[in-house]
Amino acid sequence: MKTKYIAIALLGLTAASCGSKLAAVRKDALKPAIVTQALSHDTDDPSIWIHPTDATKSIIIGTDKDTDGGLYAFDLNGKIIGKSEVLMRPNNVDIAYGLILNGKKTDVAVTTERENNKIRIFSLPDLKPIDNGGIPVFEGEILRDPMGIALYTRPSDQKIFAVVGRKEGPANGYLWQYELIDAGNGKAGATVVRKFGNYSGKKEIEAIAVDNELGTILYCDEQFGIRKYVADPAAKNDNELALFGQKDFKADNEGIAIYKKSATEGYILVSNQQANTFMVYPREGANGNPNEYPLLAEIPTSTIECDGADVTSVNLGGQFKNGLFVAMSNGMTFHYYSWDSIQQLIDVAKK
Repeated sequence: MKTKYIAIALLGLTAASCGSKLAAVRKDALKPAIVTQALSHDTDDPSIWIHPTDATKSIIIGTDKDTDGGLYAFDLNGKIIGKSEVLMRPNNVDIAYGLILNGKKTDVAVTTERENNKIRIFSLPDLKPIDNGGIPVFEGEILRDPMGIALYTRPSDQKIFAVVGRKEGPANGYLWQYELIDAGNGKAGATVVRKFGNYSGKKEIEAIAVDNELGTILYCDEQFGIRKYVADPAAKNDNELALFGQKDFKADNEGIAIYKKSATEGYILVSNQQANTFMVYPREGANGNPNEYPLLAEIPTSTIECDGADVTSVNLGGQFKNGLFVAMSNGMTFHYYSWDSIQQLIDVAKK
């Protein structure tokens, strides 16, 4: 996990000049197109909501992680345009479209509320709570502290599932998967449907991402590697499909984002947290093997100790015509990058 090095982030000072062990931002690091307004406490994880009729009105939802934190909405210029009710240490957040409540489709942001051992569900884009105060997770366990979350929408029936990680857990069954349900009166609930996932015991599992089209879950077992599983609980397959990136990171492998060039192709980007870079892998695998993930590129960014990231290939207009990559940075901000600037570096590395 990161600590708050606000002065470093705001002033661009090197780690050596501040007497810390943080790596400096590389001289060749990409510069963000936009840096958001700063939050009050500690940004941790972003997620992108695509507006249904005008993509230029899409918003970024980000967590402000503290006892009196919350979810914040930013426009594509980085301006704060909305805030949830106060949450007790919201950690990670993810977004899904079309949860059926009272017969109507509702887009939702779901976040972990760590100090209350709950997940919280909010409607989008208004960030109104629709969960009757929250849904307890990891009930009956000694180790609960929810951290990471990712949402899976099953293509066959559009049911939505939340995959939840925690600060500590067992070697097997570290992740719990919940089906989001209609709890009546326009409110959402959740029921646990699966317990799965290996854990090395080295540090923690926080960063989780789901690929709806490929039906897979990726998560970072920090300081150990990136693990891959089947997303659909109905498949009854809890076997680990892949373990990769074990020798690619300076220390923590953290936030995961999946860029989709097509229904099946694209890139997996994973934060090399202490190096201030992102490692890039082929979404579709390599050499005809969907579970083979060679490192394609290392992208230096201006983020400092990035915990969380998200990306879209949707045309958001302006400088984000081929998509937007958003990542948190120490200094209580999120950085927006034009996908074109990242693609250029991937192309160079692949030559």
